[in-house]
Amino acid sequence: MSVHTIRSVQLIPISPATAWEFFSSPHNLQAITPGDVHFRIISTLHGNRIYPGQIIEYRIKPFWGIEWYWMTEITHVEEGKYFADEQRYGPYSLWHHQHHFRDVPGGLEMTDIVHYKVRGGWMGDMLVGWLVKKKLRQIFDFRYKKIEELFGKWEQHQ
Repeated sequence: MSVHTIRSVQLIPISPATAWEFFSSPHNLQAITPGDVHFRIISTLHGNRIYPGQIIEYRIKPFWGIEWYWMTEITHVEEGKYFADEQRYGPYSLWHHQHHFRDVPGGLEMTDIVHYKVRGGWMGDMLVGWLVKKKLRQIFDFRYKKIEELFGKWEQHQ
């Protein structure tokens, strides 16, 4: 019954304000999620920006075309710097996702930290834990490339 962690850090050549404008809008989630996950928001979004207490409902098909219902809550927001979402209902027994934004010379450093636990205790870890970790890593790798397409590649000389 392990809690697993995935951490992703990306330097992006945009201003903190531009980053916050994009990443704090749930409407942009689908654009940075791979198509093979079949991710779609099904809830009514009350506003264009995240806020503490906001509930977001999704449908996803991460494995073998099996559809899952997933509900998360935006639990913390510090404008321009940080927000977190937690699963309220869905495929994990624990899901806590932190999004950090830090101003650096030439742009922004974005760090995602996800703590998650699969269902099924040690058997779940043994049977599907490796598969879930692999899929999450693929999703974050896709996001990394997609963000470079949208905002440009970080250059060493900046």
